[in-house]
Amino acid sequence: MHTKTPSTRPSGAGLYALKPWYAARLSGVRATLVRREVSPDTLTAAGVVCATGAAAALAWLPAPYAALPVAVLLAARLAFANLDGALARDTGRTSRRGALLNELGDRAADLIVLAGFLTLAPLWLVAVAGLAATLPSWVSLAGAAAGGERLNGGPVGKTERCLLVVVAAAVPGWAVPVLAVLAAGSALTALARCVRLWRSL
Repeated sequence: MHTKTPSTRPSGAGLYALKPWYAARLSGVRATLVRREVSPDTLTAAGVVCATGAAAALAWLPAPYAALPVAVLLAARLAFANLDGALARDTGRTSRRGALLNELGDRAADLIVLAGFLTLAPLWLVAVAGLAATLPSWVSLAGAAAGGERLNGGPVGKTERCLLVVVAAAVPGWAVPVLAVLAAGSALTALARCVRLWRSL
């Protein structure tokens, strides 16, 4: 069982605005999954597995050789994140437990990917980036719990974070500056969502 929070909308600029276009590109895959009765929870788990693979490639392969596997695995991670909720709605298999699993899977995937930087950057910076990366989602969830909108997108949302990781995998020596940008951008995104939610409540 799976579901997504029903009231969601973009919060400012960002690649999240491309989600409807991307979802349309995946419509054929989604139809195949419906016919084969694949569980949405399986897709959530697959996203975490892809994140783990991307982290391993980032940690163990030197740049720029890590770029291709990291990019492919993170693209798959984003596809699974898009498909799991859509599949649940298409098949009528939505539930509160599915929503919980979806959120936990997303947060786990974010942190696992950033763990791949542990061989490339100081532990404290990886930890700060990991904390900052989760802040936008926590703000959105808090807003939804308070009866507001579930905001998504922003300057450095999930898609932008994946893109930044690919950049770090592609360019030698860029791990530290990429983590710094990711941390600062994620914090800014969380702040922007918080301000918008505060004004709307």
